Amino acid sequence: MISGPGADLRKRATAAALISAGLAMLANQGLGLLWDRARPPKAHPGKIIGLTTISPDSSFPSDHAAAAFGIAVAALLTYRFAGRILLAVAIVVALSRVAVGAHYPTDVLAGAAVGSVMALLVTRLHALWLPLVNGLARLTDPLLRGIQRLPGLRTVVG
Repeated sequence: MISGPGADLRKRATAAALISAGLAMLANQGLGLLWDRARPPKAHPGKIIGLTTISPDSSFPSDHAAAAFGIAVAALLTYRFAGRILLAVAIVVALSRVAVGAHYPTDVLAGAAVGSVMALLVTRLHALWLPLVNGLARLTDPLLRGIQRLPGLRTVVG
């Protein structure tokens, strides 16, 4: 079901999460240019073995952590149930980036801070973007309801 109790809240949380993640990634690009830090396997060859392909961009701050915490904190501030789950996922993402040797702990802490700050800003400034989300919902909800009624499709979200 596209509409129903909580649908507007879920749409608002989703929009806040996407905007927060996008702004966090944008902020990270600027921070990475200001502070170019080599990733652990490159900075310590032979001492740290990365368990994943190491990106050539700056290790500081972690893009994965910034996006994950941007999404999680925005959801937490907007829709607590989903936010709690997403916050647990964000913590796992951040820890995994250190575990595979892609980042230093300070990289993921900085990424988490950037994502969290962006989420706080986005949720506080919801009056700027919420009209756009509501307008898009008015355009897309009828289309999605029509698609949902097609034979063979089952409702996934209640």
